[in-house]
Amino acid sequence: MVIRQPDLPTLPYAERLETITAQGIGLWDVVASAQRRGSLDSAIRAIEAAPLVDLAASLPRLQAVAFNGAKSAALGRKALAGTGLNLIDLPSSSPANAALRFEEKLARWLVLQDFLA
Repeated sequence: MVIRQPDLPTLPYAERLETITAQGIGLWDVVASAQRRGSLDSAIRAIEAAPLVDLAASLPRLQAVAFNGAKSAALGRKALAGTGLNLIDLPSSSPANAALRFEEKLARWLVLQDFLA
């Protein structure tokens, strides 16, 4: 039997969230609020961190936290140090991240399959 996975980018946002949640994936931003002009992470100022430790503590089956990009990883690793969770740094999925080709990004992101049910 072949199970066809939906093409997530083509789905409406609410359906994308529903689809990934059904797979045991959650999305959370490491930044609760900030100021930024433009789209570069280097332009982020006045960062208020999201309560990642509280979130992680409320999810007893949580195994891993993956960070989408270097800024996210730096902030998230600082918050979650010592929790025992698998912390995974991933390249930014943003199209503005031209340092890696899509295929290279995909290969790095596929490590998450090891944590899916």
